This record gives sequence, C-alpha cells and structure tokens, in this order.
Amino acid sequence: MKSITIKGSQRESVGKVSTKALRNAGKVPCVLYGGDKPVHFSAEELAFKDLVYTPNAYTAVIELEDGQKFDAVLQDIQFHPVTDKILHVDFYQLFEDKPITMSIPVRLEGNSPGVKNGGRLLFRKRKLSIRALPGLLPDFITVDISKLRIGQTIAVETILNDDYTFLHPDSTAIVQVKASRTSVDDSEDEDEEGAEGEAPAEDAPQAEAAE
Repeated sequence: MKSITIKGSQRESVGKVSTKALRNAGKVPCVLYGGDKPVHFSAEELAFKDLVYTPNAYTAVIELEDGQKFDAVLQDIQFHPVTDKILHVDFYQLFEDKPITMSIPVRLEGNSPGVKNGGRLLFRKRKLSIRALPGLLPDFITVDISKLRIGQTIAVETILNDDYTFLHPDSTAIVQVKASRTSVDDSEDEDEEGAEGEAPAEDAPQAEAAE
C-alpha cells in the first residue's frame, strides 16, 4: 500500500492553552498510539490534505524533527462542526508482524453485459473492511463485473483472498445489476466485445453510501 509522509514536531505540552495556540498557528495536534507509550506531536494542517480528502486508502509515515520515524495508519479524525477544519488526529502505529484493520476502496473492472442490456448497476459496497499484515494491505480491491448480468450479484465470498481476511459475512453484496423498465432479456450468452462501460455512480442512486 502507498504511504504519505507527515512531517511533525513533538509536543512538549498537551494542555488546552498549547493546543489552542497550535490551531491558531495552522497546525493540528496529533497522537500516535500503539507503541510503548503515546507520542504527542503536531503537523501543518496542509500535510493531511492527501491523506484525509481522498477516496483512496493510504498508510502514513510520521517523521519528527528529532529524526524519529513511525509507520502508522489514520485511526480517528475530528473536524470543527462549523468550519470543517481538522481539530485533532489519532494515528495507530504499524508493526510488520501485527495485523491491522483497514477499510479498502473497491474498484470495478470490466464491462457488465447486464448494464449493456439496460440493467441498473448498484454499487453496494464502495469500501470493504479487511484485516491483514501491513505489508499485505492492498491499495484497492478489484471486482470484475465483465460477466455480471441482470439479476446477478457479486458477493464477498467470490473474491476471498489468502493475503487478507474480510470482516464482512461471505454473503455481503458488493455490486449487482437490477432490471429496469428499459432492460431487455439478458439470459442468452452473447458476444461481449465492445460492450459499453459500466454505469457511473450517478446512474445508481440506490447505491449505499461509502463505508
């Protein structure tokens, strides 16, 4: 999995006064958990842009001014209720031999013949929670819809992988194609060469929000 570097400064004081001063200076107070003891540090708010405001999943490398480096994953983030400014970020330290739980985005691949024949593509799970060693975390989970016809569903049980464990029931639907008023008979095998691209997200208003 790709990582983003966050350069920070270790915090000497963690009281309300110092925290307010940091925020006024455009910095975000952070805590790194998971090691021998919590590490309190701060970083520029702009440093979190590519880590927070993205549908992709990344790990982080925390680089402190004293030379310390920590591999980590974003665990929790707090936003101001009015301005949406980042108020606080919690990280969890990664170790090569300890599994970690993360939500990984799903990427659809291929052209669905069911969509070509007028069916509606419903993207039920845009992210899936998995548990894996840090070195085996994927950037995304690929789901092939090139054989997905009207009335069919692709569930978690069809994409099981030895590198990680899904934290969902095997029967959890990821993507499916439903019949629509304009759909045609989709039961016959047909040449799928040149099939139209999958339906964009806006064509599937019934799809659940990303988890």
